[in-house]
Amino acid sequence: MMNYKHFSIIALAGLMALFACNPKDPIPEVISEETYAGGELGTTFNSSATAYEDPSPATEQAGLTRAFKYGEAFFERTYTQNNEPFKGLGPLYIRSSCIACHPGYGHGMKMDRYRADDWGNGYLLVVTDRNDTYLSSLTGMPQTKAVAPFKAPIDETQIQINWLSYVDEWGNQFPDGETYNLSYPEVYIPEEAYYVPLQVGGNDIPYSDVVVRLESTIGIYGTGLIDAIPDDSLKAQYQKEYNDGYMQNGINPAMWAGGDWAPTGLYGNTTHPKKYTYALTRGPLQDAPGANAIWNITNVTHRTKMGHYMTAAYATKASQDPEVQAEFYNYFPQYNLTGNVENDIYNYLMMNDQIPESLKVPEMSDQDYVDFMVWHRGLAVPAARHMDDPEIQHGKELFKEMGCAYCHRPSWQTGDDMFTDPTGFFEDGDARLPRYPNQKIWPYSDYIQHKLHMENDIRTGWCRTTPLWGRGLSAICTGRSDRLHDCRAQTVIEAIMWHGNPQSDARRSVEKFRQLDKKDRDAVVKFIDAI
Repeated sequence: MMNYKHFSIIALAGLMALFACNPKDPIPEVISEETYAGGELGTTFNSSATAYEDPSPATEQAGLTRAFKYGEAFFERTYTQNNEPFKGLGPLYIRSSCIACHPGYGHGMKMDRYRADDWGNGYLLVVTDRNDTYLSSLTGMPQTKAVAPFKAPIDETQIQINWLSYVDEWGNQFPDGETYNLSYPEVYIPEEAYYVPLQVGGNDIPYSDVVVRLESTIGIYGTGLIDAIPDDSLKAQYQKEYNDGYMQNGINPAMWAGGDWAPTGLYGNTTHPKKYTYALTRGPLQDAPGANAIWNITNVTHRTKMGHYMTAAYATKASQDPEVQAEFYNYFPQYNLTGNVENDIYNYLMMNDQIPESLKVPEMSDQDYVDFMVWHRGLAVPAARHMDDPEIQHGKELFKEMGCAYCHRPSWQTGDDMFTDPTGFFEDGDARLPRYPNQKIWPYSDYIQHKLHMENDIRTGWCRTTPLWGRGLSAICTGRSDRLHDCRAQTVIEAIMWHGNPQSDARRSVEKFRQLDKKDRDAVVKFIDAI
């Protein structure tokens, strides 16, 4: 169980005061069904700078508010090597806290440089060969930080982000003369910045074959509600879009085999389809983004993730580094197991069978992990705002008429939400976590990947339709309204126009949007910001 002595009585009193003073707007007397973006169990009527941070009504009704606040601390606090209960940073890491990637619990910010310590930097490096295959010598989310005596796999001080202007076929101008700006990032990492060899599948590749892109984090509110969408409902959506043949790029064959899930469309050894991340790599939530991020971002181990987030290529390189060898036992004297420093370093980094079980102690306790997942599953979605405004309703109708609502599907119905955990840590429908049964929710996403064919596109070109709920509060909650997978769009207009490539699945919608007059375009933007 968690040792709560780490939280003083004064601190706890502060937390309780925070509950009492949480700034929520009053619920409107007359509201539309869509106002409850997260259903009655998942919606907060807070539209202030903390709108993304509230516990859902389901969390409060289940008596999990205190656990939620303790779990929130594990998201917000900086991790170190030794200070419990926020212990376990490294030996390699991407950020020293979760909130560093998710400013205000939202989307990352556009950055002119790559520094893990820059507030709001939600960027993750995507390093592949020319066939979009990840370098096997780096972790899937490459690390640029290390705890001494270790050295980072990539020296982030040598990473360069260059923002290039882009002019589309319409000259970045609407027919009525209004203009917009488009830009996209290119990333350059010199060969000498890599500490590890450049390998794919264990085989060396030339530096000239290395491709680097950026992906930004997204908002984390409402993730529990997404988990509650029934698998069968998502399957029916895939089948519908496949049968419609509306998308000129079709459906990603890695996810859908034309009548059923492709093997890679299911998560791990479960029958659950993938719902999370741009690349649809994760699902269900209990072994999805947050459960994995607490491990692979900060490298904090817990019972379901006991090994270091590490590659064998890195462990080999570090174990043979004379500077690492010279300092290793000063930092980790308990790992002087074989008398051979190279072997001890390698075994420690890989946490393999040569390490006694007595030394494989989780850095995050079971109770701390439960609290963290209460918080992660318990985040509410901000209510849609001013849905009775005639201009917003007009924008909504235009949104549907242009075909935007095809991919940005407005609503879903949750099921019984008897969630599962592929790791076996939580039981089905575990009472320790909040649930969202039988709720009508309004995320505005079909949770399917499509292609937009943007300049310097996302890896593979396939990208999950990003949920739009709550995004209109981004400027208030995070200080910025940056959008798309690498923050290339700073406004809704820019995001829409990046959908306009002739080969894009959204091309027809963008063509219709361009023909609207400014008043109608503004109505569409106002609607998107309202939901």
